[in-house]
Amino acid sequence: MTLEEKQAQLVGYWVDQGDEVVAPMSGEKKTSTRYEEATTDGLGHLTRVYGTRPVDPLERARWLWREQRRLQEETRLGIPALVHEECLTGLAAWQAATFPTPLAWGASFDSDLVEEMGRAIGTSMRALGIHQGLAPVLDVIRDPRWGRVDECISEDPLVVGVLGTAYVRGLQSEGVHATLKHFVGYSASQAGRNHAPVHIGRREIEDVLLPPFEMAVREGGARSVMNSYTDIDGIPVAADPFYLDEILRERWGFDGVVVSDYFAVDFLRSMHRVAADAPEAARLAITAGIDVELPSPDAYTTLAEQVRNGSLPQHILHRAAGRVLAQKEELGLLDADFTGEPAGVDLDPPGHRAIARRLAEESVVLLSNDGILPLAPSSPHRIAVVGPNADSTEALMGCYSFVNHVLAHHPGTPAGVALPTVLESLRAEFPDAEITHAPGCEVESPDRGLLAAAVAQAEEADIAIVVIGDRAGLFGRGTVGEGNDVESLELPGIQRELVEAVVATGTPVILVALTGRPYALEWALPALSAAGGVLTGLGAVNSAAAATEAEAGDAVRPAAAFQAFFPGEEGGPAIAALLSGRVSPSGRLPVSLPRSAGAQPYSYLRPVLGGRTDVTSADSTPVRSFGFGLGYTSFVHEQLTVDASVPAGTVFHASVIVRNTGTRDGVDVVQLYAHDEVASVTRPLAQLVAFQRVALVAGASQVVRFEVPSERLSFTGIDGNRRIEPGRIRLWVGPSCDDEETVATMEIVSSDDPLSP
Repeated sequence: MTLEEKQAQLVGYWVDQGDEVVAPMSGEKKTSTRYEEATTDGLGHLTRVYGTRPVDPLERARWLWREQRRLQEETRLGIPALVHEECLTGLAAWQAATFPTPLAWGASFDSDLVEEMGRAIGTSMRALGIHQGLAPVLDVIRDPRWGRVDECISEDPLVVGVLGTAYVRGLQSEGVHATLKHFVGYSASQAGRNHAPVHIGRREIEDVLLPPFEMAVREGGARSVMNSYTDIDGIPVAADPFYLDEILRERWGFDGVVVSDYFAVDFLRSMHRVAADAPEAARLAITAGIDVELPSPDAYTTLAEQVRNGSLPQHILHRAAGRVLAQKEELGLLDADFTGEPAGVDLDPPGHRAIARRLAEESVVLLSNDGILPLAPSSPHRIAVVGPNADSTEALMGCYSFVNHVLAHHPGTPAGVALPTVLESLRAEFPDAEITHAPGCEVESPDRGLLAAAVAQAEEADIAIVVIGDRAGLFGRGTVGEGNDVESLELPGIQRELVEAVVATGTPVILVALTGRPYALEWALPALSAAGGVLTGLGAVNSAAAATEAEAGDAVRPAAAFQAFFPGEEGGPAIAALLSGRVSPSGRLPVSLPRSAGAQPYSYLRPVLGGRTDVTSADSTPVRSFGFGLGYTSFVHEQLTVDASVPAGTVFHASVIVRNTGTRDGVDVVQLYAHDEVASVTRPLAQLVAFQRVALVAGASQVVRFEVPSERLSFTGIDGNRRIEPGRIRLWVGPSCDDEETVATMEIVSSDDPLSP
């Protein structure tokens, strides 16, 4: 291969790139290289040929097949291009299924279903000739003010790792390579601001942010990784060989391809300003370990000349080109036959919608219920359905859904898939009810002109269902999503005022929050008694299995409240089924429900002094803890038993009896937590080490067993090495991280030798 031919394999080309902002600064960063010129010596990637504008999938697939034939026939080496697409909530293409957002995956705690979803997405992508998906996002949530929280799975690295790895397995089982992003540190940015610097210690990176990526590489076999935009302690990740080479490749054995986040190589020059010009930016990035520059040719078009003039060692260019060619060979591209063309494809078949429905149903979290739920579907209720998200399709989907990501730039274009709203779904679920609707307000607007009509309808109703929350978008177009970071965690616009005005009518109110981040909803939720696990002093109060509502002295609030994190195309019917009781709630909070923006950043993975104490007047205690979620039945956890002692580095066993003590069938998410009582560095008061979804009919019980790698109790020691220290471990099972319902202890024995890097 010539130097130019190697260089050509290391860039993408965005054929459809226009002025629409579907990536950071994409309007300003349009390439000046004509497509014909860019493909003279071949091409590494074709960028988002389906996901940039609404194109007919079959017509586009036929164009793609012809284009791949042209690359085979008209370039000297005849190497087809690798096609990549966004696929975070399903394939980002017109007429493709839209699944719940990753924060909803986390709320489901269902890795098997997430893997099934990944397979479904992979089948659609492969049918369209797409080889690589830019998902999953494995950033651990550190601050809910960050706009990209809806793309993340959880604040817990185990949940992120297990569910993210399941997605990788599912997608790659269909011959589509998954891309882990954003490696690493992106979610820990200063004040929750997009692209902002990261000020974080090495131990937190090692013990919280890196483990999900390590799991997806080592256990999931992920074949691609994308860099983080941020800088850590002043060094941009895109130019840091410590993360992209030493950790990723040398420590973990990753042998796939690292692609740049869009324009990240140029950002070394234009944003981070660690490079004086494009050649220097390219040299820094490729030397650090970024093999492919996306989305279009920019800085990497200087690589061949840099080899010639001696500023870049030839083996660096050869190394990256070899990785890309190995990936194409692995995907079958080097021997692909594009003589035929696709005859037809259904991107939203019934099977996809069934998965989307199940995941939506499992992900909705019941935050409070005074007994009003479930509603009997046969009762002749007069229901007022109000709120700006009640009759909105956009409110069901996240930032990277095709509807919110692309169709927002094409008003009037139909979604291409069925998207029943909450209002439409309620009318179908409650055919005998008299249902009225009034928006009450817009999502962001301060205008109160619609408020009175909503209040009037609520006054005439037996029940009011108020559907509020977010509108996902990019870079100022919405309330959450990429670039839509916030300083406040109060609901946008006058939505709180709407809820309080409807509650003041005296009509029982059921609140449904369709959001991409957790908001400060303390005003809408009753306080929890000790049986709900309220923190006191420096620790957590032991509690019973189910949360109980506080005394009647509480302020007037909604009678019940649901939290739904962008539940996707089947989210409307799922919410309606949960309200009627046809489906019992089983979602659990994958992220703490915050008290206020001023209490951020907060994580349940906190040491003693990370929570409420007697030495500070500030209270960061969340309104609902990580793992919290109610249902229509009650569960009791009893007789936790664990191995008395276990050698470091081996598996320990735990078992617990789970009883459905209510009168309805239901699903419990059994959560096993641990606390290292004395360690050489401060340790979290609670750390999730295992979880399992368990379905039980009313009155039934089951012994739930766990096999837990003791490595989950490891941490980075004072010397910088990861270790499992000997000592006593306190373990418990309960309905949230703060609820120690049944407790046991275990001793870690043997040496504290560092774990193998």
